[in-house]
Amino acid sequence: MKPLQIVVLVKQVPDTTEVKLDPKTGNLIREGIKSIVNPDDRNAIEAAVTLKERYGAKITVISMGPPQAIDAISEAMGMGADRGILLSDRAFAGADTWATSSALGRAVQKVEGFDLVFAGRQAIDGDTAQIGPQVAEFLGVPQATYVCAVEEIKGDAIVVKRRLEDGFEKLELRLPALLTVVGEINDPRYPSVGRLIDACREKAPIEIWNSADLGFKASEVGLEGSLTHVVNTFSPKAKRQGEIIPGGAKEVAQALLSRLSDKKLLRDTL
Repeated sequence: MKPLQIVVLVKQVPDTTEVKLDPKTGNLIREGIKSIVNPDDRNAIEAAVTLKERYGAKITVISMGPPQAIDAISEAMGMGADRGILLSDRAFAGADTWATSSALGRAVQKVEGFDLVFAGRQAIDGDTAQIGPQVAEFLGVPQATYVCAVEEIKGDAIVVKRRLEDGFEKLELRLPALLTVVGEINDPRYPSVGRLIDACREKAPIEIWNSADLGFKASEVGLEGSLTHVVNTFSPKAKRQGEIIPGGAKEVAQALLSRLSDKKLLRDTL
């Protein structure tokens, strides 16, 4: 059996669950916020490395972003990836999920003979969960989302278990295929210090591709190539109304029960 050609899609995201927006521009505020590899993508890297250890494989990590996103690729290579590709070009700026998945899909196609593509379920900064499925559609390959276990590879097929709202589903997909994984699939390993140092010292093969390398025209990528455009972005302002009920404990309790009853927030349990 020839070694598998596995591609992992990763994204560098802000290390915070509190996404703040610039009130003037509507853009995400990234200054002063540390960047990390998207958590679900680390699970995708671990799933790929586990298959590499079990069956033998060459792992290529692809990320799209500014030059500093090379740190995310370096971390992935420290975990066991063999090759890194960063899609970085000003022409990619402002891309929606459609334009992003088109660029990533074209990059995956350049990895000759790919057998399997891994991606995280979704990114914590956008939470769209659209990139993986859209890349699969671009490539024209079978896909399974919310994968919580990779059971085996038999011949030209892979058997996986995916999480559903009310249980699980077991699927067999013909390769090549794309899988998006959830956090419960594994516990990602820490990067090897030696491999991480090699990646940071550019001993490992990390390549930078621009839109021309992928054969795109300027009108096909980034903001211009996007099918959706954000008109306005804002954080909703929560307004709370409060009321202080005066009186003694008995009077206050009776008044509170009366108000809750009027709003039909109480029910008779007898």
